[in-house]
Amino acid sequence: QVTLVESGGGLVQAGGALRLSCLASGPTFSTNNMGWFRQAPGKEHEFVAAITWFDASTYYADSVKGRFTISRDNAKKTVYLQMNSLKPEDTAVYYCNFARQYNSRWFPKFNDRWGQGTQVTVSS
Repeated sequence: QVTLVESGGGLVQAGGALRLSCLASGPTFSTNNMGWFRQAPGKEHEFVAAITWFDASTYYADSVKGRFTISRDNAKKTVYLQMNSLKPEDTAVYYCNFARQYNSRWFPKFNDRWGQGTQVTVSS
């Protein structure tokens, strides 16, 4: 059973920072790629960042590259997203999921299994 619990969101001014955490259970965490996705009102889930299990390689959406950093702690079964220089357009509910790569793009591995997400609101 897949369980995903996100935390760390909040209200921050533009230029500020937040650190999101996600505790994941279900498939073996240490041998799965993990990703962060976000969903703005009226939109579908959007890829934000991913980290591989094999060598912790990281991948980012162009819109967050250079501002966000994804990391993981296999012992704690937790994936993190450090978000710096936040912009109003980063406002969304942020979700983590096990992730898969296809044709150089990243997708949630369990598209029907989402946590409650964590709200990030960036004011201008």
